[in-house]
Amino acid sequence: MVRDAALRRLPSVDEVLKTGTAAVAVDRFGRPAAVAAVRAALDETRTALRAQGAADTAPSADTLAQAALARLVADATPAVRPVLNLTGVVLHTNLGRAVLAETAVEAAVAAMRRTVALEFDLSTGRRGERDGLVRDLLCELTGAEDATLVNNNAAAVLLVLNTLAKDREAIVSRGELIEIGGAFRMPDIMARAGTVLVEVGTTNRTHPGDYAEALSERTGLVLKVHTSNYRIEGFTAAVSAKELVAIARERNVPVVDDLGSGTLVDLARFGLAREPTVAEAVAAGADLVTFSGDKLLGGPQAGFVVGRKDLIQRINRNPMKRALRIDKIRLAAVEATLRLYRDPDRLADRLPTLRHLARPQAEILAQARRIAPALAAALGDGFEVTAGDCASQIGSGALPQATLASAGLFARPRDERGAGRAVESLAKALREQPVPVIGRIADGAVVLDLRCLDDESGFLQVLASMPGGADALA
Repeated sequence: MVRDAALRRLPSVDEVLKTGTAAVAVDRFGRPAAVAAVRAALDETRTALRAQGAADTAPSADTLAQAALARLVADATPAVRPVLNLTGVVLHTNLGRAVLAETAVEAAVAAMRRTVALEFDLSTGRRGERDGLVRDLLCELTGAEDATLVNNNAAAVLLVLNTLAKDREAIVSRGELIEIGGAFRMPDIMARAGTVLVEVGTTNRTHPGDYAEALSERTGLVLKVHTSNYRIEGFTAAVSAKELVAIARERNVPVVDDLGSGTLVDLARFGLAREPTVAEAVAAGADLVTFSGDKLLGGPQAGFVVGRKDLIQRINRNPMKRALRIDKIRLAAVEATLRLYRDPDRLADRLPTLRHLARPQAEILAQARRIAPALAAALGDGFEVTAGDCASQIGSGALPQATLASAGLFARPRDERGAGRAVESLAKALREQPVPVIGRIADGAVVLDLRCLDDESGFLQVLASMPGGADALA
């Protein structure tokens, strides 16, 4: 009876909408959305009251309006939202990979705000080609005769295979039949392209004779895949791209070199392990080279194909090309990113990916020591916070065995009882901040690797907004 009385005392939708809080909700989100949110708040309250054994009070109209407004605010929070990447993985696939250079961001924003000469030749006043906007840049930076681009490197490989080897054979070493993220496998791409896969060699050893014996009148191309996301060590043998070109050229069969991540500069100059550059692959004689834009290159998601002009022309005539092309926004960002490579001496200062990869450990450790007191204050007495060394990774399948000496913050529960739950709760609390903080859990601690932390003041603001105290994280 008491519970029923509480239900009867619930304010009506109209009463809730007359409150000042509801007026704010209507002004921000519109009347239809505000009405729906109020009704949802009332429905939830009725359900909660009915579930209670007894209740003699009902929430006020303003309390219900506040619940409705909170619902609307939460629903309006973008799903694609900025986070602080403190995982230690620079090119984190799940966090969007490369952070774009400011010039690329500005170019993308300009393309969004204004109409652009996308497929319009300003010199002739006639229809142009969108690929032409970056073709000369790509050829200049790679030494290739011609170039084209699509929406990612998997699409580039798919398009090349479908163009040159549909209903024909493509020869690949067994040791190069890679799988990339999301169980996306090279044999599956080849099957979708309509190509007949011919495997040669073994997992760990492939020899020049294996390719030579497999070549026939049915061969459409020879594919070399850079195994950027794993390494086979020990008793191994592989055929270089230069050797492969010599073998295939005797039978007039094109060689396609898929570099995966791809880089336009020698990473050794930034203190990183060497990766084959696109220019080196072109110079080795590969007829076509494919590579990504959003990994080591540090640009937006894109897939590039550079090489022989006649083959690029065939690719551009493939009807699939239109389905895989990139839009004006990404194209503007691609152009701006490529232009940065004309000045390699200042590349690490201007390109976030290379800046993060080349950042000295001493600089990161100094930052960790500055921030440690703020994190300790935010977490309270329940956690011990220390600054120390850790190891970063490049990510996105690039240089999988290479680690970068880094530094970060380590938050460990002081009480070993329930420590695992406390660590998980802390990681969750950090993810739930207005700007989510994404770290990693290792050795019984939440580890915040600061290699990619450009916005130190923003991180300090996040820490200042946390409720503080270990009890709030339990």
